[in-house]
Amino acid sequence: MGPFTGILTLVVFTPLAGAMLILLTARKDSLVRLIALSVTLFNFVLSGIIFVIFDESSSQRFQMIDRFDWFNSHAFDVTYQMGVDGISAPLVLLTGLLGFIAVLASWKIVLRVKEYFVWILVLQTAVMGVFTSLDFILFFVFWELELIPMYFLISIWGTGRKQYSAMKFLIFTFLGSAFMLVGIIALYLSPDVRHFDMIILAENGTMNIQSLVPLTVIFWFFLIGFLVKLPVIPVHTWLPDAHTDAPTAVSIMLAGVLLKMGGYGLLRITVGMFPDITIDHAVIFAILAVVSILYGAVLTIRQTDLKRLIAYSSVSHMGLVLLGVASVGFMNRDFMAVGLTGASMQLFTHGTISALLFLAVGLIYDRAKTRYIPDLGGLSRTVPIISGSLIIAGLASLGLPGMSGFVSEILVFLGSFKAFPLITGLSVFGVVLAAGYILWMFERSLFGPTKQRFSQIRDASLIECIPLVLLVITILGIGIYPAIIVDVFESGIDPITVLITR
Repeated sequence: MGPFTGILTLVVFTPLAGAMLILLTARKDSLVRLIALSVTLFNFVLSGIIFVIFDESSSQRFQMIDRFDWFNSHAFDVTYQMGVDGISAPLVLLTGLLGFIAVLASWKIVLRVKEYFVWILVLQTAVMGVFTSLDFILFFVFWELELIPMYFLISIWGTGRKQYSAMKFLIFTFLGSAFMLVGIIALYLSPDVRHFDMIILAENGTMNIQSLVPLTVIFWFFLIGFLVKLPVIPVHTWLPDAHTDAPTAVSIMLAGVLLKMGGYGLLRITVGMFPDITIDHAVIFAILAVVSILYGAVLTIRQTDLKRLIAYSSVSHMGLVLLGVASVGFMNRDFMAVGLTGASMQLFTHGTISALLFLAVGLIYDRAKTRYIPDLGGLSRTVPIISGSLIIAGLASLGLPGMSGFVSEILVFLGSFKAFPLITGLSVFGVVLAAGYILWMFERSLFGPTKQRFSQIRDASLIECIPLVLLVITILGIGIYPAIIVDVFESGIDPITVLITR
């Protein structure tokens, strides 16, 4: 038993306990909001403590492990096993931060307030569980749990075609999960496995395993589930609809951490457990990456709705994660480490950048009552704090040096160039397209003459400034001193590169 035994269980289940507390005790909406805010603030602090006490120089890859036998039978044993390494520790911090911000962004929710915050807290527990689970069955339980609150949050509190978007999200992601479950079962039934322990498979890989089902087939079962969640073209169509019709806080969680579950699965399972097969498929990853980056950027340029524009930009930026994974094709440990670290960084930096983009756009919509870009204009004069936050997030999104987005993008490009120079060169053009659609968005919505109907709208309130400031500090802080995150991610990537090259 280590000195921090139990802290991961606490950070995972604190939001669920808060949801139960709201259900059982809260009668007034103000008390519901206060409990949700207190719980997510405590969760954010806990996630910060986990990140700080994680020792990237330790020889122990997985730390703060909680473990006990969950249930046993003659058929199989399932273990409750949680832990963090250099890949998951920053993502736990990201989830804690965005969960707190999502509650602040939901402060003006008036419809079925108790239910809303209960689902937000359940969602927080589900995502935390995905990033900390080290048993395949436990991992899958949390992966599926996330679907329930997301469906209700979009279908009840969304706008537009909210039922359609919620159902589309559910169908796509549930089908992806079904493939993943088949992969888990097939892997378990392999004579050389017969367990669900992700630590053992992460340390030894599957290169020497004899399987009833070809390992390449199992690899693809996992891969399909992760590509849908990421998402990549052509299985991306659920994302713009879900983003457009979801409430602001749900868009923050969806773009900030739920998409990152797909990238985390790629790094933890497809690369970390099937390294030789990943190398064989590196060119497929590279092709999917450049198609997602460029086609996603072209689709983004065509958007006239602020939320749809940011949603399609997420498809483009998540292609960079795939490009970083494709760096394994060069079979050089140093370049692989750079590319995979860049992919990991992209998960974190895009999480904070997209959260700030959606938060700023949500605040604009609350005031202007429209997200239609041709109807906007001159908002920088009337809402300078919100506009400034949107500009910082946009510049970070297009990879401006000195901001966090630049760090992850340059690492991905440096890592993948040796393996796929032409594809990497084409992918860099995606940054040019990103500059185009971001600057076009600024010019049309924030600058120019102020429309008369927007002349009296108010800027961000104090409680709205808190999440804006937190995200801006994170984006600029990592951009100025990236080692605070990069060193931790590198400690999680190094064992994977050792496994690949040994």
